[in-house]
Amino acid sequence: MVKPQWIPDRVDLMILDALQDNFPLVARPYAEIASRLGLTETGLLERVKHLHEAGIIRGISPILESRNIGLPAATLIAFHVPEETIPGTADIINSYPEVSHNFQREHYYNLWFTLCAKNNEQIEHLLADILKRTGIPRDNVLNLPTVKQHKIDVRFSFFRPGEKGDTFGPP
Repeated sequence: MVKPQWIPDRVDLMILDALQDNFPLVARPYAEIASRLGLTETGLLERVKHLHEAGIIRGISPILESRNIGLPAATLIAFHVPEETIPGTADIINSYPEVSHNFQREHYYNLWFTLCAKNNEQIEHLLADILKRTGIPRDNVLNLPTVKQHKIDVRFSFFRPGEKGDTFGPP
């Protein structure tokens, strides 16, 4: 599928900036964001849809700190999966609530995901279950447990300091 050409304008950049931080936990978060930006909720949602269709926004979701919600054990798993079975394998992996960041890579180990649990024994149990359901042999798996956690806060600034509020009001 060819993605439509969409060149973000200043309003789009303000939306992208606003979606990265302080997402409102209210019944209508987009209405609140739109209000902050001086837009209508419908106008904001339309622009978000265009940005998504153009591949500029891949997804909007929370980032949870797994240790703070009772899941201190974590690992990065890499699978070598036959190319034709990647979609089905990914669907099985994605069915586990303990899984996040499932993505494909162009590498011998071509399917990578993180797995979080209450302890390492639970991680091993979950991994064994995933392997059984997918039919992937243990020899085709890299299990890279978290030894030390480093958090990187990646946010993209679309404006110079003091610039973004000039036209549309505070973000």
